[in-house]
Amino acid sequence: MQTPLRQGAAALGLTLGDEVLARLLDYLGLLSKWNRVYNLTAVRDPAQMLTHHLLDSLAVIGPLRRHTQGAAANLLDVGSGGGLPGAVIAICCPELSVSCVDTVAKKASFIQHAAGALGLKNLRGVHARVESVEERFDVVTSRAFASLADFVTGSHRALGEQGVWMAMKGKRPDEEIAALPPFAQVFHVEPLTVPGLDAERCLVWMREQNTSI
Repeated sequence: MQTPLRQGAAALGLTLGDEVLARLLDYLGLLSKWNRVYNLTAVRDPAQMLTHHLLDSLAVIGPLRRHTQGAAANLLDVGSGGGLPGAVIAICCPELSVSCVDTVAKKASFIQHAAGALGLKNLRGVHARVESVEERFDVVTSRAFASLADFVTGSHRALGEQGVWMAMKGKRPDEEIAALPPFAQVFHVEPLTVPGLDAERCLVWMREQNTSI
């Protein structure tokens, strides 16, 4: 399966080494294995998991790298589930420290297990509500987690100074953008094309806006 993954990554403009590709496929294998017992994701077909999970998550790597410019940073993946996109980001971006928070203990446990099994010292699973997370992050992301308003409201405390929100969405969510609270400002909506996936995808980039007069 490494060849389709390599081709998909190349279509996204990513050049991934053999070690990274192997880790991504090992992660997918762990996800598939644990999914049989713990129901981490509704997608179970291996080919679909490659497209809907790995390539879908890989689509954010280029935009994320452009934002961080390769600098060290810490990232929070909210409602991470089985680690999408957090685990994929941790594998591809070793300079980033990635925390995956989920309210479901078995999902956070899977992330901890995957981090150990894959030797990812920059990945950790956190069993908590995002509202209770006290650490501050440079990037706060989510994938199909909630409405934009709920996402930024719940994770507001976790956003560091000069931090950004990076929300993975399907089609451009204009109604959700219009419903954002005053403290959150959209500064870019970035269209994404996922190889092999016939569906609209975009990244909604937001930052905190000073609402004081």
